[in-house]
Amino acid sequence: MAGYQLKPGEGFAPQLEKALKAKGHSVRVVSGAVSGDTTAAGKARMAWVLGGLKTKPDLVILGLGANDMLRGLPPAQARANLDVMIADFKKRGSRVLVAGMLAAPNLGKAYAAEFNGMYPALAKKHAVPLYPFFMKGVVANKALLLGDGMHPNPKGVSVIVQGILPSVEAALR
Repeated sequence: MAGYQLKPGEGFAPQLEKALKAKGHSVRVVSGAVSGDTTAAGKARMAWVLGGLKTKPDLVILGLGANDMLRGLPPAQARANLDVMIADFKKRGSRVLVAGMLAAPNLGKAYAAEFNGMYPALAKKHAVPLYPFFMKGVVANKALLLGDGMHPNPKGVSVIVQGILPSVEAALR
């Protein structure tokens, strides 16, 4: 979401804003993402990020957890952090769309089951919409990834935006 190694205008927030405006929505999409953020770092930064905005967000797309997984951090820890964040955003009057991730297969079945299950469980608990897999259609497609094989290039971000766009529009209604 942070636009790792992308030029201005190529990242998720600017591409999402452009796509929403093309569909007639009067929106401003602001990124609060930081490359490499874990759920703990996002939770720690949350009040500071929101405090810097002139108005509260109507919708927050919460897409943290991938870096927790890549570092092999316990899914229970990520789940607890996301749980607090969703509750706090809702308490502040913002709607939340949870953008899930999937665990890398090399982490094992037990880890994957716990990690992959946290997003639907949190969405259900907080009665918020879920976009199950943020990187849908991009993972393992070298044409849509940077040289590191993990982060989307501008074309990959476009695929992500087109995939999540209906969920964002529904959440904005």
